Amino acid sequence: MESIRKRPKGDFIAEANMEQLYALTKHWNSDLHFFKDDLNFLHKLLDSYFIWIDKDENYKVASKMKNELLKLRERCEDLLDKTDKHREQIGKMILEKISDSRVFRLEHEHLEDEIASFVKAFRLNRLELFKVTEYIKDTDKLPETY
Repeated sequence: MESIRKRPKGDFIAEANMEQLYALTKHWNSDLHFFKDDLNFLHKLLDSYFIWIDKDENYKVASKMKNELLKLRERCEDLLDKTDKHREQIGKMILEKISDSRVFRLEHEHLEDEIASFVKAFRLNRLELFKVTEYIKDTDKLPETY
């Protein structure tokens, strides 16, 4: 399976100084806010199709997609909280000149892996949502006012 990572090289976490890890965490936070906004857009897109659905089959598919979007939104919120706390921890370590530990770097790596997993799930869900909305558009009669 392909690994989605934002670090410049494979051993970046082990070699980076705290300021670099802080900057990387800040980028993660920014990306997660973008995904959160995109999830809100996708949720609204799907909602706009709900009012035109006539077929029970399409309603079930759209409902399932809506639930998946809600799960992704919750996962994104959780990652935002974790990222904020992690960045605060790095900031304190920098200000107090605390030397970092192997445990801290493992936590950092674990958070990065969680974010990479989320991004992969987000992309797959987004692709599936576009397929579903296209299918609904093609199989249900939408008004001609678009």
